[in-house]
Amino acid sequence: MTQAPTPTARTAEVSRNTAETKITVRVNLDGTGQAKLATGIGFFDHMLDQIARHGLIDLDIQAEGDLHIDGHHTVEDVGITLGQAVAKAVGDKKGIRRYGHAYVPLDEALSRVVIDFSGRPGLLLNVPFKSGMIGAFDTQLTHEFFQGFVNHAFVTLHIDNLRGENAHHQAETVFKAFARALRSALELDPRSIGTIPSTKGSL
Repeated sequence: MTQAPTPTARTAEVSRNTAETKITVRVNLDGTGQAKLATGIGFFDHMLDQIARHGLIDLDIQAEGDLHIDGHHTVEDVGITLGQAVAKAVGDKKGIRRYGHAYVPLDEALSRVVIDFSGRPGLLLNVPFKSGMIGAFDTQLTHEFFQGFVNHAFVTLHIDNLRGENAHHQAETVFKAFARALRSALELDPRSIGTIPSTKGSL
């Protein structure tokens, strides 16, 4: 009996070194949600952990940045490097479901995320945070993280916080919903293994 071929491991490692940050990201898209995170920003690490655990993606992110200024460069460059790593790991996108969406609640907060591995970077983010800071994390940097990610993962991403009164809850529902949507989009569809999920024949 002929056995089906073993799927190629969808893993990648990418480093980004600038005058502002030094970052290394390792991903396994078919992992179990294990995370090793060190960005120097506690709440940001907590959000990245949500991506790993709810996306079932193994993440190892080590970052050194100019936090004596603020967290902007670190958060943005982690988004860029993670986007590059995901794009590298997913490869030619053959067999993936391509689209993913998720709604995630946390107490009074509810967020919706929809993602398309379209090959066309695009971000629409609507999160009216109730607070400018969550611990040492500037909530404005949520946009910078996801902008960096979409620009380098080449995805279209819609993020909407539908309701919420606590900024921590708002952020956590956004990152959890992103993880769930990402997991769904990257899942291999057994009915379309080896084919590109597009009438164009490429993404």
